[in-house]
Amino acid sequence: MSAPRNILIMGASYGSLLAIKLLLAGHNVKLICLPAEAELFNSEGAIVRIPVKGREGLVQLESRRAPGKLTAGGPASANPSDYDLVVLAMQEPQYRSPGVRELLDAVAKSRVPCMSIMNMPPLPYLSRVPGIDAKACRDCYASPEVWDSFDPATMTLCSPDPQAFRPPEEKVNVLQVRLPTNFKSARFASDAHTALLRGLEADVEAVRFDDGGKKIELPVKLKVHESVFVPLAKWAMLMAGNYRCITKDGMRPIKEAVHSDIEATRAVYNWVVKLCVSLGANEKDLVPFEKYAAAAQGLANPSSAARALFGGAPNIERVDRLVRTVAAQKGMSSPVLDEVVALVDAQLEKNRKAKA
Repeated sequence: MSAPRNILIMGASYGSLLAIKLLLAGHNVKLICLPAEAELFNSEGAIVRIPVKGREGLVQLESRRAPGKLTAGGPASANPSDYDLVVLAMQEPQYRSPGVRELLDAVAKSRVPCMSIMNMPPLPYLSRVPGIDAKACRDCYASPEVWDSFDPATMTLCSPDPQAFRPPEEKVNVLQVRLPTNFKSARFASDAHTALLRGLEADVEAVRFDDGGKKIELPVKLKVHESVFVPLAKWAMLMAGNYRCITKDGMRPIKEAVHSDIEATRAVYNWVVKLCVSLGANEKDLVPFEKYAAAAQGLANPSSAARALFGGAPNIERVDRLVRTVAAQKGMSSPVLDEVVALVDAQLEKNRKAKA
């Protein structure tokens, strides 16, 4: 294990999954979250339940039993310069919120390396991807100006492939993992920042959990890749599954979005793969369709984007618009994606009118 690092994670829902992995590896984590969440994390810790291959039931991981220390607080409670790494784990529209916006700006100006685990790549990261005109993508973001202080060299993107949710009957410090795949991060521009990530990768890999006297390996690793395109593998999954949960009649589970017409899904998926390859990605950076389709069999709920949209949210992450915008830069278009964008636009308009 390397020396304990101090890591700031903005966002405690999905963020608590990466947090528990880092805590078990002996690192210290501060979660930035709402006051009621912070109180619970500070008094009872974080609890993450995870399926492990070949074992019945879920393994319960508790931060209070981990070698690393967990603390939580509001945006005003953290100074980014006190940390070795900052992780962005909120939904993209949340970064415009009062308090969060100021902390994000302080993160940018601190030049502390910053890793996003959002589905929506932060604008500074897009600047690192050859073949994308990031400036032309600004209108896909809820508030593009919140990203303006970042140096792209200090920003990387990590594909949030593991699927997790907060069980509605539990307290908000409990997270349950549905699909225990890996976090796949691109390297930073600098070797020193990348070495920090590789150290965390090795420490998470080395963890063995005491499961009733038996040492077991836990799924959900952090994997660091040389290619800036690896985290974009999530785009094909999002367009073929998550955003196609949204229909004119309401939402449907990811499994249904993928498997109700598998050939239509394959066509969308392969179109996004072709887009990523046109930008410079290698096919091996991306996930084969069959592997994704098999994983989707276990996704019996609608995506978080669909749930937020039909729950009345005035803003959601617009990866659909971003992919369409990037595709247009390459002279590509998809009628399926155009339809998704139109559906999301219409529902957001409805949500905003209802809130007005």
